[in-house]
Amino acid sequence: MRDTALPAAVAASLLVLAGCQSAERAAARHDADAPAAAVATVAAAPNVVTVHAMDFAFQMPDTIAAGMTTFHLVNDGPGLHHAVIVRLDSAKTPADLEQALKTPGAWPRWAPMIGGPNAVDPHADANATLAMAPGNYAIICLVDLPGGVPHFAKGMVHPLTVAASTGPSAAAPAADEVVTLTDYHFALSTPLTAGSHTFEVQNHAAQPHEVAMIQLAPGKTANDALQWLQKPNGPPPGRVMGGSAPAVPGAPVYFTMNVTPGQYLLMCFVPDPKDGKPHFMHGMMQTVMVS
Repeated sequence: MRDTALPAAVAASLLVLAGCQSAERAAARHDADAPAAAVATVAAAPNVVTVHAMDFAFQMPDTIAAGMTTFHLVNDGPGLHHAVIVRLDSAKTPADLEQALKTPGAWPRWAPMIGGPNAVDPHADANATLAMAPGNYAIICLVDLPGGVPHFAKGMVHPLTVAASTGPSAAAPAADEVVTLTDYHFALSTPLTAGSHTFEVQNHAAQPHEVAMIQLAPGKTANDALQWLQKPNGPPPGRVMGGSAPAVPGAPVYFTMNVTPGQYLLMCFVPDPKDGKPHFMHGMMQTVMVS
């Protein structure tokens, strides 16, 4: 019978070659998997939608993708503006909303406000980040200064369609300050300090609330702000810096802001369904000192 055993030197060479090929295949698999692993570790960033506000219109996209979205409000007008995001349920349209708001009375149940960048001074900007589900929406401005006529009545309504997204959804921003809203109170999770902060606003009440942040001018008080709101003559008593626009209880709204030393005023202007008075008249107004 023929001897089929390999010479020792040849067998050793084949073992070395096989080992090198296995190592090369393993390295190739590692290199192929590395980009996928790297991509998997990079978190998706929120969509960014720029909203230009002016007297009296919004310039912004008509359609955006669903998911965590940052609305960047740029106030190009000479007065205060904000961007309140209203979800339109029951197949309603922005035209239906405009028609409903012409009639005094309770806010329509099919049009819940879900947040947005709050009012900011002319030629300044504000932001808000929130999860946007597919559906139909309207962006409106409820500010009624000057003159007492809300800006949506002057045409400041913009339709927005949120389309389903096939991409990865971004996680919520990491907040370092939580603001809890109740009837009729603001509660901060930690004392507010100077610097850049990401706020998470949680509405634990049964009705909509907002966070409007005003940095009072030196020597000015909350009473000065109230008097100016009643008669907005002369320069305002502080800087209107944004915050979180009115939102019903539900998913949180986030906003970022650079806080400098000074005295701040937190206010809620949402009218109460019982008597129509803004919530700050029910005590939802708080001063915060930042050193």
